[in-house]
Amino acid sequence: MTISVIINPGSGPAHRREAPEALVAWAEAWLRRRAVDGTVRLIAGPGDGTRLGREALDRGADLVIAWGGDGTVNAVASALVGGSAALGIVPAGSGNGLASELGIPRRRDEAFAAALDGRDRTIDAGELNGHFFFNVAGIGFDAHVAHVFAHAAGHSRGFLSYVVTTVRELFRYEPSRFVLSADEGRVVRDGKALLVSIANTRQWGNGAQIAPQAEPDDGRLDFVLLDARSPFYLLTQLWRLYTKSIGRVTGTIMRPIRDISMTADPPAPVHLDGEPMGHIGDIHVRVIPGAIRVRVPRK
Repeated sequence: MTISVIINPGSGPAHRREAPEALVAWAEAWLRRRAVDGTVRLIAGPGDGTRLGREALDRGADLVIAWGGDGTVNAVASALVGGSAALGIVPAGSGNGLASELGIPRRRDEAFAAALDGRDRTIDAGELNGHFFFNVAGIGFDAHVAHVFAHAAGHSRGFLSYVVTTVRELFRYEPSRFVLSADEGRVVRDGKALLVSIANTRQWGNGAQIAPQAEPDDGRLDFVLLDARSPFYLLTQLWRLYTKSIGRVTGTIMRPIRDISMTADPPAPVHLDGEPMGHIGDIHVRVIPGAIRVRVPRK
């Protein structure tokens, strides 16, 4: 077996980060202990995750391990769609939504062991305007928070910081008007919405479940729309994200889909697996069944 390990040393809260050289040394020592052939590469900037993933495929890697947060996993996995290599995950981000959904351990040694000794699980992917996502695509408020969170200078990337940012931005955000169409162009909704989530798995990360019925291997995506409501009302409903009851928030629409198109006026912020994509006005999303194999624990 040939393994490629791709590490993002900038993932996760700043107080938990280690020197890049230390991460490389740890991964190389792990490969030696397991007597497997492998390489270790560092992500140094935007686009590196996907580029390094493609290079690993070109070198004939059987397993490509993405070490980082959901954005790092997205970048590496995007290179593997349709390829022969399996994806391993070492979760090191703030949310780690996909890893949590697939039962991948948080401890790096256990996650590496699962990547080498586990079983392959084939999962779907979503595609938004030609870009892949594997956990959740967000349009509207949650993407706005991702934008603010990613660009705030000197901020802590921990869960508490994310909560504070979310509460503050609820009172600042101006929702877009969405026109959504499905079923060969039939308009299914026209009006303002706080957010639209297209989910391949149940959660954003940290246990917050935006789509409690979603399964990553059922050949469909779960569409969730939260209506534009008073910030005070929405704050009283945040607890529902942790009790699988977000569908009971007034004005919520939930349905399985295979593809959907929408326009946002003004163009709405978009994120894919937590990574900001800018503001987009015309959006098309579709499911790609059985897009990638992910190595998960045998249990």
